[in-house]
Amino acid sequence: MSSPADLLGRAETAVRLSGTDPGLALAEARAVLALTGRPGPAGAYGEAVSVALRAAALAARELGDLELAGERLAEAVAAGRGFPRRVAQARMSLVTVRAQLGDPEGGLRLADLAERDLAGTDLARLGVQRSVALILLGRHEEAVRHCDRAIGLLGDDPRFHAGGLLNRGLAHTYLERYGESEADLAACARVARSAGLDHVAMLAEGNLPFVAARRGDVATSFARYRAAEAAMFGFPERLATMRTDFAEALVAARLPGEARTLLEQAVPELVAAGAQAAVPGARLLLAQAALLAGDTALAETTAGTALAELDAQGRTAWLPLAREVVLRARLARVTAAGSGTHDDLSALVTELIACADDLAGSGWPGAAAALRLTAAAAAVRLGVVTRARAQLDLVATGATRPLVRWHAAAMRHHLDGDLDRALAAAARGIDTLRETPHGTVPGSPPDAESRVHAARTAEDLAEFGREIALERAARTGDARTVLEWAERCRAVVRGAAPAFRAPAAPPAGAGILVELVRHGDDLFAVTAGQDGCALRALGSYQAAVEATVRIRYGLRRRALRDTTADAGARPAGAGEAVAQELSALDHVLLSGPGTLACAGGPPGAPVTIVPTGALCTLPWPLLPSLRGRPVSVAADAAAWLAPRQEPAAAPVVLSVAGPGLDHAAAEADMVAAAHAGARRVGATRAEVLHALERADVLHVAAHGMFAPRGPMLSRITLDDGPLMAYDLLTVRRIPRLVVLSACDAGMAHAPVDGAALGLAGAFLDRAARSGVAGCVVAGVVPVRDDEAPALMTLFHTLLAEGRSPAEALARASEKTAVPGFVCFGAGDVPFRAG
Repeated sequence: MSSPADLLGRAETAVRLSGTDPGLALAEARAVLALTGRPGPAGAYGEAVSVALRAAALAARELGDLELAGERLAEAVAAGRGFPRRVAQARMSLVTVRAQLGDPEGGLRLADLAERDLAGTDLARLGVQRSVALILLGRHEEAVRHCDRAIGLLGDDPRFHAGGLLNRGLAHTYLERYGESEADLAACARVARSAGLDHVAMLAEGNLPFVAARRGDVATSFARYRAAEAAMFGFPERLATMRTDFAEALVAARLPGEARTLLEQAVPELVAAGAQAAVPGARLLLAQAALLAGDTALAETTAGTALAELDAQGRTAWLPLAREVVLRARLARVTAAGSGTHDDLSALVTELIACADDLAGSGWPGAAAALRLTAAAAAVRLGVVTRARAQLDLVATGATRPLVRWHAAAMRHHLDGDLDRALAAAARGIDTLRETPHGTVPGSPPDAESRVHAARTAEDLAEFGREIALERAARTGDARTVLEWAERCRAVVRGAAPAFRAPAAPPAGAGILVELVRHGDDLFAVTAGQDGCALRALGSYQAAVEATVRIRYGLRRRALRDTTADAGARPAGAGEAVAQELSALDHVLLSGPGTLACAGGPPGAPVTIVPTGALCTLPWPLLPSLRGRPVSVAADAAAWLAPRQEPAAAPVVLSVAGPGLDHAAAEADMVAAAHAGARRVGATRAEVLHALERADVLHVAAHGMFAPRGPMLSRITLDDGPLMAYDLLTVRRIPRLVVLSACDAGMAHAPVDGAALGLAGAFLDRAARSGVAGCVVAGVVPVRDDEAPALMTLFHTLLAEGRSPAEALARASEKTAVPGFVCFGAGDVPFRAG
C-alpha cells in the first residue's frame, strides 16, 4: 500500500490539477481517498485525506457544483484535525464557496479563522479569497487593497495571481475605474491562458461586456458579450454569471428588455448550479428590468422572491432594494386606471416612507431620496398634504444630488399652487444634467443601483414638469411650454439636457409638427406650424393603442392574403374593416379635434409626427388626413427643426440583396439602375457595415426580424449571419437615407418616450449622434415579397428626380396601393437628383 507521504504528494498534485484539468483532478483525488481506506477514520492518512478532499472540492467548483464543493471542504476541515495548516487551507478555499453559496459574512469569518495558521504565500492566497466575499458585500475598496497585497506575492502561482487580477478588475469596475479594470482583466486572461487555466481566462473575458456596458459603451459590450457567450458554451454557471453581470449594466443603461432576455436565461441556470449568492441578485435585477419595461406583475412576484432569499442569506443591506421594487410595482398596479381604494393607497404611502427610511439606513441615499419623492406624490394623490410636505422637507435638506433637491422644490411650489415657480424649479433641476450626468454628485461616481435611481429621478422630474405644463396650459392655453417640456422628457431619456425652445414660426419648408403627449390615460396633441402652437385633448391613449393593434392585425392578414377586399376600392389596399378603423382613429387623432387644421399651412404640406408609446407602431401614412402627404415619424422634434437645403453633391447610392428573398436581387439591381453612379454591394455583415460608412443612400432588400422584448436584438438577415441593431452603434457614419425593404424592420418598442429602439431607431440615433439629420424608410407590418419591388421602383424613381423621401414614399404608396411603409426621421429633406 502507498505510504502517507506518497498519497499526500498525489493529493497535492490533484489540487494543482484542479484549475487546469478538473476532471483529472477529481479522478486523482478519488483514487487517493480510495487508497486511504475512506470512508472510515483517517488515521495516519489524515493529512492526505484532507488535501484530497480539498482537491475534490476545487474540481467540483470548477465544474460548477458549488454545493458539492462546500460539502467536500467541510469534510476536509474535519479530516485535517491535528494538521492546522491543512485545516486552514480548507477553510481558505471555503471562503469563496461559502460566499458564493450566499453567506459572504460567513466567508469572512472563515478567513479570520484560517489566517491564524497560514503564512507566506498562503496568506496572499487568502487575500484573494477574501476579496470575493468583500465584493459581494459591496466593500470594493477593501477588496482592491487585499488583491494589491496578494498580487505582488503570487508571481509564481499563476492560478491565484490570475484570480487576484480578476477580482481586482471586478472591484475596479464597481468603483468605475474602467481603465484599471480592463488592464487587470486583460492581464488575468494572459496569465491564465499561459498557465492553461482556460476557465479563469474565460471568466476574465466574460467580464469585459460588463465593463464596457458600465462605462456606457453599449456597442462594444454587445460585441464582447457575443464573443464571450461562444467561449463559455458548455459552462452554464459561468455563462449565467456573465449574463447577470452584463444584464446589470444594461439595466443601468436603460435597456430593460435586453437585460430581461439575458436574466430569464441566467436565473434558472444559477439555481441549477446552486449559486445561491448570485440567485437573489439576479432575481432583483430581473424585477428591476420588468418594472422599467412596465411588467408590474413580474416585477412584484420576482422581487418578492428575491426579498425572501436575501433575508434567508442575512444580506440585510439589500433587503430595502428588493422591497422598493415590490412597493413600486404595487403602487403602479393600485393607481392604474384609478383602481385601488383610499385605504390601499394610504397603506402603501406608509410602506413607501418606511422603505425610504430603510434605504437611507442601509447606505442607499439616492434610492431613498427617489422613493421619498414617489411617496410624496402618492400622498398628494391621497390628499394627505402634510405627509407629502414632510417627505419633501427630508429630500430638500438631506439629498446630495442637486437634481433631487430641485425636484423637491418643484413639488413644494406645486403644492403651494405656484405653477410658474414649480416649472422654474423643475427646469433648474433638468439644467443640472448639463453639469453632471443625471444630476449626480461631482467626484463621487454612483454604483449601478445609484445609476438606475438617478436616471429614474431625472425622468420623473422631466415628467413632473410636463404634467405642470399641461395643468398650466389648461388655464392659460400655453401649448408652447407643453411642447418644450415634452421635448425635455424625450431628451432626458437619451441622457441629454436640451435647451429646446418652440420656435415662433417653423423653419422654412418644415410643414406641420404633431407631437403626442400622454398623462396617464389622457392623450394630447401639440401642433406647431405657421399659425403657432396649439394643444388639443384627444381622449383615451389606451383606446388609440387598441385601435392601432386592430389596424396592424388587419394589415398582417392582408399580407398573408387572408382578406378578399378589392385593393383598388379601399384605401391603401386594406380591407373594409381596416379602412373603418383608420377613419375612426384619424378622427380621434387628427381630423376630429382639428389637430392639423389649427397648425395652418398650405394643403398637402409635410407633416412630422412625434408619437408616444405604442402609437409608434401605427402606419401613420394610411390615416385619411395624411394619405398622399409627405409624412415623417420621428422620436422628437429635432427632425422637424432640421434645415431643408438640398445637398451640394449628388448622393452616393448603394444597394444590398439579402438571402432568402425571391425579389431581393432584382430589387437591388433596380435601385442601382435608378440612380446615376449607384451600384450594388455584397451582403455580408462586414460589407454592409462598410457600405453604411460610405453611402448617402443605402437600400437593403432582406428579411428583417423585430425583437419586441429586446429591441436592440432586432436584426436583418445577411449572407453570413444577422446584422443586429446594436452592431450599428459601432458605425462611425450613417447614410442620410437608409431604406429597409424588410418586414417589420420599422417596428419599435420603447419603455419610455425618447428611447430610439429597434432597427430604424438605432439607425436614426446613430445618425443624430454623428450630426446627421437621418431618415429611414421601413415597413411596420409584413409586406408581400412580390409587392415591395413595385413600390420601391417608383419610390427610387421619384427620389432620383429630387423628391424628399417622405414625398417619394407618399406618391409611390398611393400609386401602387402597397401599405405599411413609413418614413422615419427627417423625411422631408430633399435629395439632389443624381
